[in-house]
Amino acid sequence: MEQRISLITLGVGDLARARRFYEEGLGWEVGLAVEGEVVFFQLNGLILSLYSRAALARDAGVGGESGGFAGIALAHNVRSEPEVDLVLSETERAGGRIVKPASRAEWGGYSGYFADPDGHLWEVAYNPAFPIDAEGNTRLG
Repeated sequence: MEQRISLITLGVGDLARARRFYEEGLGWEVGLAVEGEVVFFQLNGLILSLYSRAALARDAGVGGESGGFAGIALAHNVRSEPEVDLVLSETERAGGRIVKPASRAEWGGYSGYFADPDGHLWEVAYNPAFPIDAEGNTRLG
């Protein structure tokens, strides 16, 4: 697995409030948004995503309020679907626990989740809307 974080997704209780905080409060520019569902901010070499806490828990296949879910998922994007499977296999061999096997995602890509030895959730994803450049940086389409 390459040493890279592609997205940081924050599970939020109120998406509109969170968007206002980052957009109006901090002055960040929205790079992409699906109204009422998700907001993306292009940062220096990575993307911050705001997503409903309940929807993020559902996407990862874990309980939203119990089971150790902390309302955040780190994401490692890759260049192809087969690479998702490869990275998940590598993480499992390294002591990670597969939380959600890779599958087609409702947003059009392919992804799965693993937990590191401390239980931190990572999504491994191929998302054609977020290409990875030659330097390994993830960009909004």
